Amino acid sequence: MPIYIAQADEPGGLHFSQRDKGTIYMVWALIQSLLPMITGGYADRYGYKRTIFITVWLKIIGYLLMATQRSFTGFLLGVVVLATGTALFKPGIQGTLAQSMDKSNSSVGWGLFYWLVNVGAAIGPPLAGYLHGKGWPWVFYGCAAIISLNFLMLFTYKEVDSGADKTSDAWKVFRDTIKNIWDARLITVILLLSGFWLMMYQLWDLMPNFYTDWISSTSFVQNNPWLPASWLNAGDARGVQLKQENVLNLNAVCIVLLLVPFSYLVARMKVLSAMSLGILVAIGGIIVSGTTSSLYVLFLGILLFSIGEMLTGPKKSEYFALIAPPGKKALYLGYINIPAAIGPAVGAQLAGILYGTRGEKATLALQYLAEKTEHGKGWNGDVSSLPEAVGVSRQEAFRKLQEVLNLDAVDATQLLWETYRPYEIWYAFAAIGVASLVGMLIFTQRSKRWKDLDV
Repeated sequence: MPIYIAQADEPGGLHFSQRDKGTIYMVWALIQSLLPMITGGYADRYGYKRTIFITVWLKIIGYLLMATQRSFTGFLLGVVVLATGTALFKPGIQGTLAQSMDKSNSSVGWGLFYWLVNVGAAIGPPLAGYLHGKGWPWVFYGCAAIISLNFLMLFTYKEVDSGADKTSDAWKVFRDTIKNIWDARLITVILLLSGFWLMMYQLWDLMPNFYTDWISSTSFVQNNPWLPASWLNAGDARGVQLKQENVLNLNAVCIVLLLVPFSYLVARMKVLSAMSLGILVAIGGIIVSGTTSSLYVLFLGILLFSIGEMLTGPKKSEYFALIAPPGKKALYLGYINIPAAIGPAVGAQLAGILYGTRGEKATLALQYLAEKTEHGKGWNGDVSSLPEAVGVSRQEAFRKLQEVLNLDAVDATQLLWETYRPYEIWYAFAAIGVASLVGMLIFTQRSKRWKDLDV
């Protein structure tokens, strides 16, 4: 998605700006992760099976719109429909799971759930790469076909009783949803996790563009001739590259391989302590992966990031499920999506600004032409005016830089890396992660005074 939306030289891509991409991801995050705060209560009230059925239709429609719409408004509409479907889907699935477990097995149960999610995440990128070979629309058609398989799964689904009041009308469900969130300790955890997810989501939302621009995997490809052709990008001027989705897929693969043993290792660990440790390790992963142009160092960063995610992801679900009052499991598991709305939404805007002005290779190529050559006379310093000032589009910027400086793609990339230090944008995200960690450590200490939250 980041490549399709905003990569400047992607064949068949939409070629939107990084800020446009940030807006799309902001809207996506807010809808997908704020609506469950409301829809969780409705899933409890009206039934999980019915909720899931409706969501599958919405997701299919969203994918079909994304496959066919190339204008900003049309594509955003597809994203909105897809995000709405996902917002309904989450509480139905999570509520089912929460009602099927108790405190004695919730740690392992949530770990297995998180593991299964990442089985899908690990299978997705290679399949998307294969479909991409047939053209970008086929990636979305494939997603629509796969999500429709849930209709078959629903035939095997036995409805689970939520324990909620089935006589409440829709307005009362909404009022109760808003009323229950006004708990100072709940809001504190939500805000702390928002900072953490702001940092975490950049591996999926920003790193694909960063990798495609700055990290070379040619030596890795040469040393591994067994790699399938659908995993490779032969169109990069620096040489054949391993596609970003297959590199970042290491995150999902690590979780598939390691999450179950990790869940057992931390089963007896305090929930908040495990989450704090996870945030610390993830910060290390962000710094390592975001400040290198080496594929091998990136692998190390993704491994650290994945360990942090394994410590934090399942535990946050366990925490909210354990503190939820009877009959309000899906409601509280809807609240847990709020950090995944606030964090990624703010992060998307921040990434759009930072990467669009200080990190994107195409933009920095234009800036170099404006500042260091004869092509930028009269440039006013506004990055958005660079294409007009230089007379070169974002799509052609890097090739123009090579032509003017008589450099090959490898040397031109290294020149921009050393001149503008695009990796420094990751320091901002790491700093937000540190602030969340400090807050979580303070909250963990204070929670020991509260028997109902000392988990």
